[in-house]
Amino acid sequence: MSTPTLPEFQEQVSELLLRHRSLLDVLTKLSQASASVNRSVAKAITECGCISLSAHKQGFPADLSLDQALRQAQSHLSGKLCEHCRDMVISELGKNLFYMSALGNLLEIRLDEVLAKESRKCSTLGVFNLT
Repeated sequence: MSTPTLPEFQEQVSELLLRHRSLLDVLTKLSQASASVNRSVAKAITECGCISLSAHKQGFPADLSLDQALRQAQSHLSGKLCEHCRDMVISELGKNLFYMSALGNLLEIRLDEVLAKESRKCSTLGVFNLT
C-alpha cells in the first residue's frame, strides 16, 4: 500500500468522521490528541526511560553568528525512543493529524495548501522565521 498524499488523507478522514462532525467536537479532540502526543513523550521519559531530558537555559552570546548558534543549540534530549515508545508517539501523532485533517475539512482548508504556504514562508523568511 502506498503512502497517501495529504489530499487523499483528508478525503479519507472526511469519509470516516461520523461522530465528531461538530466544529467544537473536532477542536476539543484535536486539543486532546495534542495532549496525548505530549503524554506519550513524557511517558517515554518517566516510565520507560529510553529517552531522558536535561533542560537548561541556552545562553547565546550577542556576538555569536547564526551559524554558530545553530551548531550550539541543544534539544536537551538524550537517548533514542525504543520501539514501543516510538510506536506510541507515532500513534498519537497520527490521531493528531487525523483531527487536524478533520478541522481542515470542516473549515474547507486543504492541508497541502497549508504545507505549501508554510514552506514558502520558511523559504522566503529563512532565519527571520525562527521561533
